[in-house]
Amino acid sequence: MIRRRSLLSALPAVTIASTAARGQSLTIRMATAAEGNSFYTYGAALIDALKGVDPILTIKAELTGGSAENVRLLQAGEVDMGLVSGEAMHERRGASPNAPPLPIVSVVHSTPGMLCVRADSRYRRIADLEGRPVVWGPRGSGSAVQARYVMDGMGLDMDRDFQAIYPEELAEGPTMVMEGRAAAIWGIGLRWPGFVEIASRPLGARFIVPSAEDIARIRDRHPFLVPLTVPAGLYPGQYDALDTVGSWSFILARPDLDEAVGYRMAAALHKLERIGGLSRQLAQTTARNTLAAIDSVDDLQSGVLRYYRSVKLAK
Repeated sequence: MIRRRSLLSALPAVTIASTAARGQSLTIRMATAAEGNSFYTYGAALIDALKGVDPILTIKAELTGGSAENVRLLQAGEVDMGLVSGEAMHERRGASPNAPPLPIVSVVHSTPGMLCVRADSRYRRIADLEGRPVVWGPRGSGSAVQARYVMDGMGLDMDRDFQAIYPEELAEGPTMVMEGRAAAIWGIGLRWPGFVEIASRPLGARFIVPSAEDIARIRDRHPFLVPLTVPAGLYPGQYDALDTVGSWSFILARPDLDEAVGYRMAAALHKLERIGGLSRQLAQTTARNTLAAIDSVDDLQSGVLRYYRSVKLAK
């Protein structure tokens, strides 16, 4: 598989562009995540939605271990695009400041982070979970990376202050909570599949977020994390809005992705937005959110920026 990926990434970009120009299928290899992860769900929804607006554009999902692996695959040119959390982007910039940038194609969605426990448990605050078994997600996944920053901002250590669980498969976590083998699970995003699964069961779910004072401390230590709100009613039994912290996740491109490919992807996503074709999973994947989430238009993939300028979305 690695040899096949490497061979494909070695093909000249002009070949991809000219294929699209001839009206043949243009396949984009996109690194997503393992089954049960929000990126996996998002990738499936994106593939389905794009079929209706651009029959030439085909997304082929590559199942991976999540954000950290997706960054490595993009850097190596083994995939064309990848879904990456804001925390993983932050870590890459800190660890490899001189590496070629991974340009932004679009936002995926915001990723508010919180803990979920069974509704019949006694846990109501993060402090109540200290010393208890908590599922943080597979190592290197977006959820585990975010949780580490949030806990650190509160002066806590995921491994020292909790009985940390890092399952090999993300789908294992909700089962651990429902069966009582774990007290809580950390999850990110809106309508996170693991939370839906727990909240939909007869015992129900309770969600735990940092306090207002905790949020201030977290943002003082890690300012790239932003305040986010989980709307009321997003999960069964969740009657109140929940204020927490998180980041935006992104569709990133490999550094040398052809401009024509980025342009076509941006045009297809914008068309979906204009015709009302964004499903619940894709609802936040808009040009407006993308422009609001970036520091500069220079962060955009060159074809995406060219498209935005062509339709007067950016200068």
